[in-house]
Amino acid sequence: MSKETYAFCSWFGSGPVCIQANRTRVRLEAVRDHLKKWVSVQLFGPDQVKADQKWQMLQPQFKPHNIQQVLLRLFQVIPGRSPYGSWDPGRCLRCAVVGNSGNLRGAGYGAAIDGHNYIMRINLAPTVGYEDDAGSHTTHHFMYPESAKNLAANVSFVLVPFKTLDLVWITSALSTGQIRFTYAPVKQFLRVDKDKVQIFNPAFFKYIHDHWTRHHGRYPSTGMLVLFFALHVCDEVNVFGFGADSRGNWHHYWEQNRYSGEFRKTGVHDADYEAQIIEQLSKAGKITVFPGK
Repeated sequence: MSKETYAFCSWFGSGPVCIQANRTRVRLEAVRDHLKKWVSVQLFGPDQVKADQKWQMLQPQFKPHNIQQVLLRLFQVIPGRSPYGSWDPGRCLRCAVVGNSGNLRGAGYGAAIDGHNYIMRINLAPTVGYEDDAGSHTTHHFMYPESAKNLAANVSFVLVPFKTLDLVWITSALSTGQIRFTYAPVKQFLRVDKDKVQIFNPAFFKYIHDHWTRHHGRYPSTGMLVLFFALHVCDEVNVFGFGADSRGNWHHYWEQNRYSGEFRKTGVHDADYEAQIIEQLSKAGKITVFPGK
């Protein structure tokens, strides 16, 4: 086990607690201090001009981009500052990480989800028509260009970049609209609050890939990235809509075909390995998983 991994795992036995509804959560303060030495923050900022070469090659790059120039343009369009301050020991920031599994359908978790301080959703994730099961409120929506959609003004758009072109796209989508295609059609313009746009840090992405999913799959799923983001920002993390339904089927809660299972067929993500990580975190008492139906 590497020194970095040991530092992360050793946190499991200690730390300030957040008690909510007779449940205990341990704050990741110790590991946050450790991560600042080599990951800086979970969000990308204008002071970070280095991007790991392996991250840049996660998806095909049909045209090389100078990362320094890309970031210079990007942070002329969005603020590039983290809204997450230092930890307040008197606070219990409760977060719901809402995946897109079909096990949400009929589960009736809507009110429970909406009762959190932060409600994090992923990719397409509709709420209209699914309020009883998936909730109606959203504070953070994590997407990549090919899954992006317009958001309400009170929702933070968090871009998960899988390639440098994704950073070029967000700059374009919030300004000139020049980018219409990556490896698939993308939105030319994006209607979101520019002041609430955040960029998932590629260094944090790489940290999860190296030390948690351990290169199982080509790269971690967006859901796994969001889960670890929540673990580093929130005091209590509750997980909804992850994994298969009670029949063992993998599908999205808005899909009629419950046998689609595209998440497991692509080979890009290792769904089984990621499920093991979630189970370990749950058994260690670091998250609570709501299994659905």
